[in-house]
Amino acid sequence: MMRKKVKKKYGMIMLSLLLIAGLWLPASSVQAAETMKVNAGAAILIDADSGQVLFEQNADKMLGIASMTKMMTEYLLLEAVKEKKVSWDQEYTVSDYAYKISQDNSLSNVPLQLGKKYNIRELYEAMAIYSANAAAIGIAETVAGSEEEFVKLMNRKAKELGLKDYKFVNASGLSNSDLKGMHPKSGTPKDENILSARATAKLAYELLEDYPEVLETSSIPSKTFREGTEMKNWNWMLPSLVFGYKGMTGLKTGTTDFAGSCFTGTAERDGRKLISVVMNAKDAGGKSSHTARFTETKKLLDYGFNQFEQKEVFKKGYQVKGQKTVKVSKGKEKEVAVRAQSPYKIYVKKGENPNFKTVFEPKNSSFNKDKEIEAPVKKGEVVGFISVSMKGGSPVKYVTSEEEKQAKVPVVTTEKVEKANWFVQSMRAVGGFFANVWHSIVDIVTGWF
Repeated sequence: MMRKKVKKKYGMIMLSLLLIAGLWLPASSVQAAETMKVNAGAAILIDADSGQVLFEQNADKMLGIASMTKMMTEYLLLEAVKEKKVSWDQEYTVSDYAYKISQDNSLSNVPLQLGKKYNIRELYEAMAIYSANAAAIGIAETVAGSEEEFVKLMNRKAKELGLKDYKFVNASGLSNSDLKGMHPKSGTPKDENILSARATAKLAYELLEDYPEVLETSSIPSKTFREGTEMKNWNWMLPSLVFGYKGMTGLKTGTTDFAGSCFTGTAERDGRKLISVVMNAKDAGGKSSHTARFTETKKLLDYGFNQFEQKEVFKKGYQVKGQKTVKVSKGKEKEVAVRAQSPYKIYVKKGENPNFKTVFEPKNSSFNKDKEIEAPVKKGEVVGFISVSMKGGSPVKYVTSEEEKQAKVPVVTTEKVEKANWFVQSMRAVGGFFANVWHSIVDIVTGWF
C-alpha cells in the first residue's frame, strides 16, 4: 500500500511539473506544435512574390488537375501573342473536333458552330472565365496547328519552367475518355493530365510572374459570349459571387471524376499576394463537391493572411561576419569591402522569433584559385550571395529550388578598385619572392633543431 501511495505522489509531482513547463513554453514552440489540416488529396500555399511555401500537404503527390490544365494553355497562348506568332484578332475556323466537343452539354462549353470563325480573344475569354473546353482546343490548334503538337509544347514548357512532377495529355484538362475518340494520339483513352500540388503552384507562380494580365480576365464574374451565351465564372470566390472572398483575383477551377474538385486560387490583401492550390477537395462528410474546393481554399488563404507576418532578417548594406571584405589581386588596394545589395525578408508565423544564420557564398566566376577577385573592380560589382537558414523552427522553403536560389541576396563591392601599375605589381612580386625565400630558410633552420 505504501509503495502505491509513493508512486501516486510521484506521478502527481511529475504532472504538475509538466503543466508548469507547458505554461512557460515560448510562443514559437506552442505554435509549432499546432497543425492545420486541409480536407483535400493535396494542398499548398505560397507567397506569390517570392515563391516561399507557407503550407504544404502531400504537395508532391501526383494527382489529376482537370481544368487547372488550362493555366498551361493560357501561358502558351500569352507567350505566342507576346512573340507575335498569334494575334488577339486572329480568326479561328472551328474544326470538326472542336465542334463536337462544344456541343456536349455535360461539359463546360460555349457552343461553337462548325466552320464558323471566332477570334482568339473570344476563345481565350471563354476558356479563362467559363473554362470552355472546345475553346481550349481551338486555341491549341491555332498556336501549334493541332492539339497533338500543342501537347508537346505543354510538356516542353513544363520542363523549361522547372516543374518537377507533370504529365500533360491534352489542352483542356478533360479526361481523354471524354474527347470522343479524338484525343491526341500520343496518349491513350485512359490518360489524364496530372501534376503535383507543388508543380501546379509553380505553374501558377510562373504564369503570374510572366503574364500578370491573366488576372484581368480571370477576375471577370460574367460576360456575354457571342449569340447571347452568358458565361458565368466558375470561381465562385470572386468578391461579387456567392462564396465571395475579399481580395480574390483568380485563377482556375477544375473538376472531373478522376481529379475530383480542384482549385488554384490567387488573392491579394494589403499588398500581399498568395497562391493556393487544393486538389480533390472534400467536404466534412468526405464527399467531393464544388463548394468543398472553396471552403478549403478559404481555410488556406485565411491561414496565410492571418497567421503570417513579414520579418526583415537583415537590411540593405548588411555585412556577413568574417566576410566584410574580399581580397583583390593586381589592384591598388589589396581588398575591398562588400555588403548586401538589398534587404532580406521572409514570412514567419506570428509569435515566432526564429534565429537566422547567414552565409556568404562567393560567385565562382569572380574569384581565382587563390580566392581573390582581379582588378579593376567596379563599384557595385556582384561577387557573391547571402543565403539564409533558420536555427531551429521551420525551415525556409520555396516552391522549387529555382526560387530558393533567387531568394539569395547579391553581395556587391562598396567601391571601385583600380588596377595597380606594372611597377607596383613588380615590387609586390619581388617582395613576395623574398618573403617566400625567407620562410623557406626559416623552415630549413627550424628543421636542423
